[in-house]
Amino acid sequence: MIDKITPRPGEAITRRLEDAGLEGMAPVVTSKQTFIAPFVNAEGPQYLVVEDCFPNGRPPLEDAGVFMADRDTVNKAERMKVTACLNPIHTALTTYDCMLGYALFADGMSDPQLSELARRVGYVEGLAVAPDPGILSPKAFLDEVMNERFPNRYLGDTSQRIAVDISQMVGIRFGETVKAHVQRYGTAAALVGVPLAIAGWLRYMLAVDDEGRPFELAPDPMGEKLIQTVGGAFRLGHTGEVSSVLRPILSNAEIFGVDLYAAGIGEKIEEMFRRQLAGPGAVRDTLKAYLEA
Repeated sequence: MIDKITPRPGEAITRRLEDAGLEGMAPVVTSKQTFIAPFVNAEGPQYLVVEDCFPNGRPPLEDAGVFMADRDTVNKAERMKVTACLNPIHTALTTYDCMLGYALFADGMSDPQLSELARRVGYVEGLAVAPDPGILSPKAFLDEVMNERFPNRYLGDTSQRIAVDISQMVGIRFGETVKAHVQRYGTAAALVGVPLAIAGWLRYMLAVDDEGRPFELAPDPMGEKLIQTVGGAFRLGHTGEVSSVLRPILSNAEIFGVDLYAAGIGEKIEEMFRRQLAGPGAVRDTLKAYLEA
């Protein structure tokens, strides 16, 4: 498991370095759209958990901060990060950032409703069922994510970057939490943050922000058919039913690993999505309705 947020070289960082007197800082973009620069804007925290299986010996990697562990521990550390304590929050907020006009992910973290959504997805719904790898505390890991890593504006991480391939990610990010709640409680009906995240992903596919202005969706090859289906069926101001379009998506266990209706949240997601279609400002109103109650 490797964890260190390292966005592409940021223009703002380039300007700051050049203002400080450093020359030749501009990134070069290759023909394959790879960014190369003489600097890296990356966060300080970093984690590397490696299976300690080296038949011919190895250097003392633990002296450099690497967590050496057995295969089961590595898998738990990966699931803790990817399905509960980091990536689900990224995925939950990034679509709302785009719809509410936040370019930097860190700026969305200062929004009262989005910060509450992050808390619900992380602390309330994710941490309750997060695997504990033993070598890392899920609570301490999440505290660092929420209080230090995600609010860091100097990282320059954009919501547009995080939204890339989002349709490939939603099942991984949220499906495991839904399944874990069903396994533990018999139903996932008490969830609020995860259904809001899924409803936000669907609303994002309209490619229209909360003021009714069009915006560019991040590249999402896996979601092209869904974008055509959802974006082609709905417009702001829609007042009719939404189930005929959403049910085939939300009941698809190949996407989420579980039928979300059988899990107890399919209808809730439909209602959250329908409310966000009411007109300009409806996304914000929906977040307030569910997160300030």
